[in-house]
Amino acid sequence: MIRNILIFAAVLLVSSTSTAQVSIEKMWVDNRVNPMGITQEQPKFSWSLSSDQRNSFQSAYEIQVAGSPKQFNRSALWQSGRINSDQSLHISYGGQPLKSGVKYYWRVRVWGQENKASEWSAPAFWQMGLIQPEKEFQAKWIIPGFEEDTDTRPSPIFRKEFELSGKKVTQATAYITAHGIYEAHLNGNRIGDAYLTPGWTSYNKRLQYQTYDITELLNKEKNALSVSLGSGWYRGYLAWRDAKNHYGEDIALLLQVDITFSDGSTQSIQTDKSWKTGLGPVIFSEIYDGETYDSRKEQAFSQTGFNDKNWPNAKEADFSKSVVVTTINEPIRRQEVFRAKSIFTTPKGELIADFGQNLVGFVQLKASGSAGTKIEIYHAEVLDKNGNFYIDNLREAKQKTTYILNGQGKQTLEPHFTFQGFRYAKVVGYPGTLKAEDIQAVVLHSDVEQSGHFSTSDALLNQLQHNIQWSQKGNFLDVPTDCPQRDERMGWTGDAQAFFRTAAFNSNVNNFFVKWLKDLAADQYENGSVPFVIPNILDYDNGSILRDNSAGSAGWADAATIIPWERYLIYGDEDILREQYPSMKAWVEYMYDQSENYVWNTGFHFGDWLFYSPDDDRMGKAAVTDKYYITQCFFAYSTQLLIEAAKVLGYEQDVQLYNERLVKIKDAFLNEYVSPAGRIGPNTQTAYVLALQFNLLPEHLRQQAADRLVKNVIDYEYHLSTGFLGTPYLCHVLSRYGHDSIAFKLLNQTTFPSWLYPVTMGATTIWERWDGIKPDSSFQTPAMNSFNHYAYGAIGDWMYRNIAGINLVKPAYKEFYIKPKTEGLSYAEGTLNTYYGLIKSSWKKENGQFKLEVRIPVNTTAIVFLPARSSDDIFEGEEKLDAVKGIKLVNTENGHVQLQLGSGEYQFLVRE
Repeated sequence: MIRNILIFAAVLLVSSTSTAQVSIEKMWVDNRVNPMGITQEQPKFSWSLSSDQRNSFQSAYEIQVAGSPKQFNRSALWQSGRINSDQSLHISYGGQPLKSGVKYYWRVRVWGQENKASEWSAPAFWQMGLIQPEKEFQAKWIIPGFEEDTDTRPSPIFRKEFELSGKKVTQATAYITAHGIYEAHLNGNRIGDAYLTPGWTSYNKRLQYQTYDITELLNKEKNALSVSLGSGWYRGYLAWRDAKNHYGEDIALLLQVDITFSDGSTQSIQTDKSWKTGLGPVIFSEIYDGETYDSRKEQAFSQTGFNDKNWPNAKEADFSKSVVVTTINEPIRRQEVFRAKSIFTTPKGELIADFGQNLVGFVQLKASGSAGTKIEIYHAEVLDKNGNFYIDNLREAKQKTTYILNGQGKQTLEPHFTFQGFRYAKVVGYPGTLKAEDIQAVVLHSDVEQSGHFSTSDALLNQLQHNIQWSQKGNFLDVPTDCPQRDERMGWTGDAQAFFRTAAFNSNVNNFFVKWLKDLAADQYENGSVPFVIPNILDYDNGSILRDNSAGSAGWADAATIIPWERYLIYGDEDILREQYPSMKAWVEYMYDQSENYVWNTGFHFGDWLFYSPDDDRMGKAAVTDKYYITQCFFAYSTQLLIEAAKVLGYEQDVQLYNERLVKIKDAFLNEYVSPAGRIGPNTQTAYVLALQFNLLPEHLRQQAADRLVKNVIDYEYHLSTGFLGTPYLCHVLSRYGHDSIAFKLLNQTTFPSWLYPVTMGATTIWERWDGIKPDSSFQTPAMNSFNHYAYGAIGDWMYRNIAGINLVKPAYKEFYIKPKTEGLSYAEGTLNTYYGLIKSSWKKENGQFKLEVRIPVNTTAIVFLPARSSDDIFEGEEKLDAVKGIKLVNTENGHVQLQLGSGEYQFLVRE
C-alpha cells in the first residue's frame, strides 16, 4: 500500500515544483571518502545532493574520471555522458582499465527535474591498491633473524635505511601487512593513524594489507623505516585452554614502498633479507593479558644513523601472498579520551581511577621516577558491592598493562598491541601522587561514521540509547565481538545478526560488515555449515570444548542470510548481495540436508541464549523454548530471505525451488509445533515472537497468537523473558499486531528482567545478562557475566522505527515513511544519515498540540503519518495544510492523516 502510494505520488511532485538548484553534497567511492587501496576494477560511485527548494530530485547525471583534475576536459579516462536516471548510488566505473597504485580523480554533476545542470562537484579522488597482490607484491615475507623467546615472545623490530636520489617525489605509497599486529614508522613519524593493523580476518584465507600515502614523510636523501610487530590475533592466545598459534607460530612482515619521482622514474623499497631485526621496548604483548612496556629499551629505531650493526639480518620466508587482499573496511582509530572522573582508595586499599564510562581502549599514563620503576595497571568494568575492584568475570584474561620507567623525566606511556574493556583502572606502584591529569582512557574502535541519533524526554531511555551506542563502539573493533574484556572477544554470529539493524541505525556499518561477511563465506564449511564465530578460531586441535560442535547453530549461522539481506535493504548494493548469495544458499542447503520431511530437529544449538531463568525455579517460570522449535523457525526464515535475494538478483529457478520448499517447511512447522487452536508448543514469548515475526502461522491464527503473547507478558507482570534470539523481535511483533501499549510497558519496565533495570543499576553499556548485577548488588555467575555485550541492545531498532518512526520502504531509504509513536513521552527525535542524505523525525507534545519536524533528503520521497482526525487540523509552518504546495494528501484512516512529501524540511502542527 505505502509503496504504491509513493510511486504514484512521485510523479505528481514534478508539476508542483518550482525551479530548484541542486548541488553535490557528499561523494563516495566504494562507500568511502577519498579511499586508498581500491582494487575493484570497476569501483562504484555514490553521491548525495542538496537543494535550496523542496521536492527536488535528480533526473540525470554525468561522471568524469581523469588522472588529475586538469585532465577532466582534455584527456578523461571516462566520461559517462549524460545518463537519464535518478540513480545516485553504486554506479560502476565504465572507462579505461585502471592501474595499480595510481591515484584517480572524479567529479559528477546532475540535472534536476527542471532539466537544469548543476555545477560540477569539487574533485574527489581514490587511489588504487595492488590489484594483483600475489604478483605485484615484489617484497619478500621476512621473519626475525634471531631465535625468539617462545615464552614471553617480545615484539621484534624490523628496520631498513635507504637513500633517494634527491629528485622531487610526486607520489610514495606504502603497502604493509603482517602475521601479527604491526606499527610502522618512517623518519621518526608514525605511518598512518590506524591501530591494531592489519586487523583481524580469517588470515589463512584473507589477510588484509593497508595502503598509505607517505609522500610527505620522506626525506630527499637518507631515510629510515622501522616496523614493530606484536603477536595479536595471529598467534596470540585466543579462546580457551591456552589456545594459541591459531594461524601459525611465526611473526612476519610484508612491506613495499613504491616511489615515483617528478621525472617519471621509480624506486621500490621492499622487505627482504637485507633488513635488520632486533628487539625494542615491548617485551610482552597479548590481546587478553595486556602488555609490558620497558621504556628503558626505547631508541630512535626509525631515525637514520641508528646503530644496528649488531642486529642480525632478517630471514626471508616462503609464506603465501595468494591470501593477501586489500582493506575494504574502516580501520581502528583513537576516538574519545576520558580523564579520570575520580581517583580514590577502595576499602581494600586499592588505588582506583574511575573514568565514568565502560569503554574499550587503553590507559595512557604520565609518570616520572627512577629507572626501573614498575607501574602496573589492572582493568575492570565494575566494583563489587563493597566498592572493591572486581575482576572475577574476566576469567583467565589478565587485562594488565605494565610500564617500566626510564628515569629520564616525565614520560607519557601507552600500550601498542593490545586493548582492554574497562571503566576502572587499578594502579599499583605509581611514584608520587596520582592526579587526574596524569591518567586518561583512550577509546579505540573501528572508525565507522555515526549515522544515527536518538533522544527522548525520558532520561532512562536516553541512557539506554547511550549504553547501546557504547556497547557497539566497544565491540566493533574490526570484527563484531561479543565482549571486549574477558578471555573471549570473538565474532559470535548470533550476536551480530541479532544486533545488525540497530547497529546500522547507530553507525554506517556497510563496509564493516562487507569485510566480516567475506570472512564468514571464507570460513564456511564445504557442507554449508557456518561456524559459531567469525573469524573461526574454535575449530582447532587442542582440546576445545567446542571442537566437535563449532558450527551450524540455528539463529547463529543464520547470520549468513540475515545480514546480507538486511544490509542490502539498508545500503542498496545488489553486487554485495550477489557476492554473498552462494554463502546464503549453502547455509539454506545445509539446513535442508539436516532435515527429515522438512523438519530440522538434529544437531547442537545454543537456542534462545540467556533467556529468563529464575534461581530455584520450582514454579516453572523459566522461559525455556525448545531448541528444535527454534531451528525450524530459522529454517523457514532463512529460506524466505534466500527467496527474496533470488528475486532481486533475477534467479527465477531458485525462487521457484525455494518457494516450493518453504511451503513444506511451514506445513511441517504447523504439524510439529502448533495446535489446531493456535497454541504454540513451548508457549513462551520467544516461541510466539519467532512464529509471528517470520510469518510461520496462517493468517487466521496470527492475531490470536499475538494475543497469547500479550497474556504471557502479563503473566510475567510486564517483564520480558526472551533471550538473544527472541529479544530483537519482541516489541516489533507486539506493535505489528496492535499492542503498542504492551511494547511501551516492556520498554519502560525498570525491574528485572528488563532493558531499563541495568540502567537503574548504573550501567553505561549493555549487559550480557538481564541481571549481571542483582538487586542486592551481588553478581551473576562470573563464568559468563560481561558488562559490555550489545546483543540485548537490539531494542534500539524498535526505538528508531517506532518512537522516532523512521521506516524503510525501498532499499537505501530511497522511499521511506515516518510514523512516530508517542505513548508516555512528550518529546523524541531521531535522525539517520543515509547515502541520500539526512532523515529527521523530531516530535513534541505540548499544550494539547502535536508538533513534528521532518527532513527528507533530495532524490527521495516519504509518507508521513500525523495523528489527526482530518487534514483541517494540520498546519505546515504558518499555513493551513491545504494551502501548502507540493504536499500530497494520501489518506485518512485509523486516526492518522497520511501525507506524501518530497525532499525538504517541514514543520507540522496538529491542533485539537
